[in-house]
Amino acid sequence: MNIELYDITRRFGRNVAVDGVTLDAGPGVLGLLGPNGAGKTSLLRMLATILPPSSGKLALLDRDPAQPADRREIRRRLGYLPQQLGYYPSFTVVEFVEYFALLKEVPPHLVPKAVAAAVEKVDLGQKAKAKLRTLSGGMLRRVGIAQAIVNEPELMLFDEPTAGLDPEQRVAFRALIRDLGQTATVVVSTHLVEDVGAACSEVALMSNGRVAFRGTPEELTARGEAGQGVGDSPLERGYSAILAAARTAS
Repeated sequence: MNIELYDITRRFGRNVAVDGVTLDAGPGVLGLLGPNGAGKTSLLRMLATILPPSSGKLALLDRDPAQPADRREIRRRLGYLPQQLGYYPSFTVVEFVEYFALLKEVPPHLVPKAVAAAVEKVDLGQKAKAKLRTLSGGMLRRVGIAQAIVNEPELMLFDEPTAGLDPEQRVAFRALIRDLGQTATVVVSTHLVEDVGAACSEVALMSNGRVAFRGTPEELTARGEAGQGVGDSPLERGYSAILAAARTAS
C-alpha cells in the first residue's frame, strides 16, 4: 500500500480536525469527499508531509515521514496540489513548473522533457511562455496540476483540483487522473460529488474529522437509490444520506 494510516488524529489546540482515521490506499483513484470543515484538507496536508499527525501511525510509500531521510524520499516521489497555490507572478508557465521539478530533484538533464510533458498534459502548451500574472484562474489551476505531476509521482494529492475549471477542462482533468491512477495512487479531495462519480475507483466520505463511508462510487450510489437522502442524482442522495446518518450518530 502507498498510503497506510492507523488511528490518525490531528488537533489544533482544542479543535480536533482529524479524529482517529484509519485508511489505506494503493494504485487507483481515491475520492476524498465531504463538506467544508470535514477534515479533508488537514488529512491531505498530513499525506503531503506538511503537517505531522498529533497521534497515530502514518506510512507513505513504505516509509515513515517522521524520519527526515524518509520524508525527503517521499517528497521526491510525491505530487501535491493545495487549495491555494502560491506562485511568482513574473514566472512563465515553463519556469514555474521547472522550478518545482528541480525542488523534487528531477535529474537536470530530464527536466526540460518532463516540464514539456506536464505542460502538454494540462493543455497549456500554447501558454508555455506566458507570465503567470497574465493567466486566468482556471489556467493557474492547470499550472498547479502540471507542477504536481512533473516528477511522474507514485503518490498524487489534489485538493479541490477542479475549482475554477470550466466544464470541458473538468472532463479533461477527470480523464487525466483516471490515466494517472493506472499506475499511481491518486487522492482527490473535493466536495463535488459528480467529479468523484466520474473519475474515482473508490470513495472515502469524511464527516466531523472521521471517515463515515468507504466504498466504490457504485456503493455510494446504491445508498441514494434506496430512497434516502436529498439531491438531483442517486450519487448525491447517497452522499447526503450518509452525512445525515453521521451527524445523527455524533
